Amino acid sequence: MLRLIALTVVLKLAGSIALSANWPAWRGPTRDGVSAERNLPVTWSPSENIAWKLALPQWSGATPIIWNETIFLNVAESDLHNLSLWAVNRADGEVRWKKHLSVGNNKQRKQNMSSPSPVTDGTAVWAVTGTGIVKAFDFTGTELWMRDIQKDYGRFGLNWGYANSPLLLDGDLIVPVLHGMKTDDPSYLLRINGKTGETKWKVERPNKAIRESPDAYVTPSLVRTPAITEIVINGADCVTGHDPATGRELWRADGLNPQNDPANRIVASTVVHNDIVIAPSRERPVLVLKAGGRGDVTTSHKLWEFNNGPDVPTPVTDGKLLYVITDRGVVYVLDLLTGKPVYGPQRLEPGTYSSSPVLADGKIYITSEDGVASVFRAGPQFELLAANKMDDYTLSSIAIKDGQLFLRTASALWAIGGRRR
Repeated sequence: MLRLIALTVVLKLAGSIALSANWPAWRGPTRDGVSAERNLPVTWSPSENIAWKLALPQWSGATPIIWNETIFLNVAESDLHNLSLWAVNRADGEVRWKKHLSVGNNKQRKQNMSSPSPVTDGTAVWAVTGTGIVKAFDFTGTELWMRDIQKDYGRFGLNWGYANSPLLLDGDLIVPVLHGMKTDDPSYLLRINGKTGETKWKVERPNKAIRESPDAYVTPSLVRTPAITEIVINGADCVTGHDPATGRELWRADGLNPQNDPANRIVASTVVHNDIVIAPSRERPVLVLKAGGRGDVTTSHKLWEFNNGPDVPTPVTDGKLLYVITDRGVVYVLDLLTGKPVYGPQRLEPGTYSSSPVLADGKIYITSEDGVASVFRAGPQFELLAANKMDDYTLSSIAIKDGQLFLRTASALWAIGGRRR
């Protein structure tokens, strides 16, 4: 009986922790766009089911990140020249402080230099800008350190500007610079000490991609199982796995650009579930492979591939099914282990989709650039639950915390639904 009571307490505690998980990075608490939250809002509009809204000066692709009572935002100021980090009170949307990050912001087609999402561990918050500035702050807004990556290692050479969000790994930042369209400098990965800002390692990531194809606007992922700990990243026609301690490349799978398309830049990031890595390219193919290999694993570790992938939205998985949403709002659902089609093509509200889907409460949430947030049921059959029209330009992915959704559009940050206390 005592063991049963203890187990019940542990399970309740685990459930409570899961429900109150913070959203510390672009893809949430488990780095894959999945949340354990329940009873989330399904329907809303600019005038309905809104807890508060905070006016913003410009659009941004950066996702709001959340730790307890604080929301952090990378912001392009109204003059479109300065970049700032904002700390916002989660209870009412009031801005606590604004800290300058960088000058030199500029527009690169649909994005500006505020695109990288910040990351936090609950003690510090780290912000990266498209201008190459990296800054660390504590929660009071005190600057801890600053780095200028372009000053240290050379100018970025991406065709559409730097937009990569960092991976937070054991208190350090993993920062990718995968470029080649406008530079002959090599691509590389950095591990930056989160406390001091010093470089722990810098490793080049060689490739044979041509013209624009070396460019990648992706965030690294982490494979962490009892047997494997690896950083994985896609870009420049391949996906690679790296030793977190040294950055050394452990394995490589080619095949992300089988036609050698010179314009095959990659935007959608890798997704990891246990030791399975989903690596998108520019629509085709999506490679699904096992991590943990050594050397060339192009054939030996490939599980399957799919040729109706996304260009920009990063897929999401519940561990059984893989949900792929294309830039045109077409949904494909496949068995994660075998690649067997479950359903699709299934079209959402017409439009262009640049945000990435999140999976929570048995539902998939994704927003089009026109500000239509579609909600459909997760599982083997398609069921559209809502198409919520915000009527505002939207690039950012949804964040989740304590029963609320946080949606960033060009003009505002919206807190949707009632807070679970």
